[in-house]
Amino acid sequence: MSLLSTSSRTAAYKPALAWFAAIGGLWVFVLVMLGAFTTSIGAGMVFKGWPLSNGSLNPAGWLSDINEFAEHSHRLSAGLMSIITIALAVWIWLSDERAWLRKLAGFAVALVFFQALVGGLRVLLQRYEVEMIDTSVGRLFAMLHACLAQIYVCTLLALALSLTRAWLTPAQDAAAGAAARLRKIGIVCCSLLLVQLAVAAIMRHSFAGLAIPTFPFSTENGGLLPAVWDFRVAINFTHRVMAFVLTIALLWFAARIWLERSAGTGLKEAAGVMVGLLFLQIALGISVIWSTRDPYFTTAHVLVGACTLAMTFGITWWLHRDIIDGPAPTTRA
Repeated sequence: MSLLSTSSRTAAYKPALAWFAAIGGLWVFVLVMLGAFTTSIGAGMVFKGWPLSNGSLNPAGWLSDINEFAEHSHRLSAGLMSIITIALAVWIWLSDERAWLRKLAGFAVALVFFQALVGGLRVLLQRYEVEMIDTSVGRLFAMLHACLAQIYVCTLLALALSLTRAWLTPAQDAAAGAAARLRKIGIVCCSLLLVQLAVAAIMRHSFAGLAIPTFPFSTENGGLLPAVWDFRVAINFTHRVMAFVLTIALLWFAARIWLERSAGTGLKEAAGVMVGLLFLQIALGISVIWSTRDPYFTTAHVLVGACTLAMTFGITWWLHRDIIDGPAPTTRA
């Protein structure tokens, strides 16, 4: 029998595959954390070459220099994440009968390679300046790199959730009805989060994190609006406004889930975690300003932002389960 024979594919729960996908989904947050720390300490260009660091996979002294350690660890973690993604995709293609899941796994592989290419261009094109917007081509690619990372996180989470035993268990009619009433709110919240994270990426790589150095007001005299405007002030203020909008949206989403009688306990607990991450993210954002952009607070702020998106996306993806996978066949266990 051919290795790629469809007769070997099933949609039944496969514990080993599910756990491997879960580990990959968790490891991506290590990659996000290392990338955020590298940017926070200004070490993104400590190595001028790519894909090797100073022409080596093990550059001399990288373990004793914090800047080199941050950047090279990020590169090594990205390499490991690429291997995990390829292995996961191959495993899914060989063993799962769901065509949409195999396509999603293929998309994850394409995304991880494109993300690596964008990361490389960030380094290789740093020396070219774009005078019109006072930045470099490399920093533009750095902004794209940060945005793609969030999409990659969501893609891996979608794969992991779709391989769980609970996903493969048919939803009750009442639960499906609750999902239908909540889906649109989830999509809106995920969209707002992606916009906010894109704004944050632009802000970070435009060195605008402290363009408004006071909080909660925008001026030392207690003004709500900045006294002087330029691009960096505008993108920083946009980030603050989006944070307020997101707080309202996510609290509304959570309240609708909690008030939905037919929503399961797991869904309501996930909504609670989402709200907890939201308030932690707000506290970390304030700490970034009050600490004059301490790199550890900044890194935590980026990481919790990714976790907040992941939790919101995970809830929304789950609410679409009966649409994505369709009616569960009786052979699923």
